[in-house]
Amino acid sequence: MTALATPTDIAAIETTTPMETDRILTAAQHAQRAWRSVPIEHRAQLLRQLAQVLRENADEYGALITREMGKPIGEAVGEVEKSALTCEYYADHGPAALADRDVDTPAARSYVTQEPVGTVLAIMPWNFPFWQVIRFAAPALLAGNAGVVKHAASVSGCALAIEQAFVTAGFPANLLRALIVDESVVSSVVDGLIADPRIAAVTLTGSNRAGAAVAASAGRAIKKTVLELGGSDPFIVLADADIAALAGPDGPAVRSRFLNGGQSCLSAKRFIVEESVADEFESRLAEAVASLRVGDPMDPSTQIGPMARPDLVDAIERQVDESVALGARVVAGGRRGPEGYYAPTLLVDVTPAMPVFAEETFGPVAVVIRARDADHAVALAESSEYGLAASIWTADVQRGLDLGARITSGALFINAVVASDPRMPFGGTKSSGYGRELSAEGIREFTNTRTVWVA
Repeated sequence: MTALATPTDIAAIETTTPMETDRILTAAQHAQRAWRSVPIEHRAQLLRQLAQVLRENADEYGALITREMGKPIGEAVGEVEKSALTCEYYADHGPAALADRDVDTPAARSYVTQEPVGTVLAIMPWNFPFWQVIRFAAPALLAGNAGVVKHAASVSGCALAIEQAFVTAGFPANLLRALIVDESVVSSVVDGLIADPRIAAVTLTGSNRAGAAVAASAGRAIKKTVLELGGSDPFIVLADADIAALAGPDGPAVRSRFLNGGQSCLSAKRFIVEESVADEFESRLAEAVASLRVGDPMDPSTQIGPMARPDLVDAIERQVDESVALGARVVAGGRRGPEGYYAPTLLVDVTPAMPVFAEETFGPVAVVIRARDADHAVALAESSEYGLAASIWTADVQRGLDLGARITSGALFINAVVASDPRMPFGGTKSSGYGRELSAEGIREFTNTRTVWVA
């Protein structure tokens, strides 16, 4: 295995000192005050230029993502392209979403306008280090805000590269800044940032524990938050689904679960399958999982690279081992690989009492839960604290929609792999968080919706 198969040593990247943080917050505040007066057409043009910068450097950025968190290089370059597409989407459609909206009242004129809130603190995760930042920053900056990014320490190189990409694209200096924070003091630093009057709002993508802490801090400071937290998405397979197509080597089941090594909030976490087709589904999926190519993430043929951190391997191993002790059966994988790796795994005979059902599984592990019928499948899907997304696979689309209406989630996909798309709002409910990113709903999250009445 090459050295590139493990996360980059980031020790050489210096953390941001308290004095530097203070300067960054003040500089961002000043930059935002000027930026909010820049015509939105010009802001949109800079987003188009950012898309061009991302594409021109996609190979370099992709390699950086792979070195820092282990994502296979093909997926890493694809992440950069998705980021570029998101910039273009907001450049094309953002101005209309932010346009004043006239309302018919007795006034001479009455309308609703969207105004920027100021500087937004973004607390970002490691699993999609470019995409997560861009999906926040593109709409937030287009709306006239500034951004301060506290990225995961393990992808500090990506944080700095994104900051420079905005400058290269022509955005004003200090409008988007990265803070490099030592993980040992991150809680106190974030607490202080949220309390700081120069921060107007907060967005976080991360764990439920981190989301609860940020929400509590923001509540004390009375500041708006958007939280995108964990997920345990059900992937419901009804008896009339095309099992051969669904569970084959290139089928939706494998793609939905094992993209990014299963390290995605949106990946299918629980395959809930009607009993009558469960044997075939398990057999086909086991073959597909066993055939996944594990290797050096810099090799374009690799499908499963190393997990992002050693503690994540420990966590997924614990969940599998405890579930097996409770009666789950391993039909593929189920073991550690070389340092940093966990073998692509399929567990069957899974029940709601097991960790791989009750907890979010963040790694290359798929689980199958058998349902007596469609109603039981819905009940199993709903018996989770999470509510990010759900997918239902059936030959009867209307039946899928009717069943999906009984599942609480931020998104419902029928006969399609759950994915985020800049044209559609993205976010969860229950313990998966609140607020929305992407689309028109996402760009308005960090604006003040202001009523204007002219007598």
